[in-house]
Amino acid sequence: MLQIKSVEVKKDHKLLVELSNGKTGLFDVKPYKDKGIFIELKDPVYFKQVKLCFGGVAWPNGQDFSADTIEYELIEQSESRQQAVAEPKTKYEKN
Repeated sequence: MLQIKSVEVKKDHKLLVELSNGKTGLFDVKPYKDKGIFIELKDPVYFKQVKLCFGGVAWPNGQDFSADTIEYELIEQSESRQQAVAEPKTKYEKN
């Protein structure tokens, strides 16, 4: 069963997570923070209260994400680094 091994709060409503299958990356919570129970995650002090819970992550008032959801939407660490340092191609360069 897939589980989250570690979680760390990052800027801009992102979580740095390490999964039990070896993947590490960022999970962006922004798409959820305007919906239903997740509205409370807009508060940065509350957002920092995230903890590991039953293989996923959760906050004190019941908001949670499973490891499967996080893996599906994960921006893998190596991928995000490549995007950050990649230079855009000019219109004259071949793909």
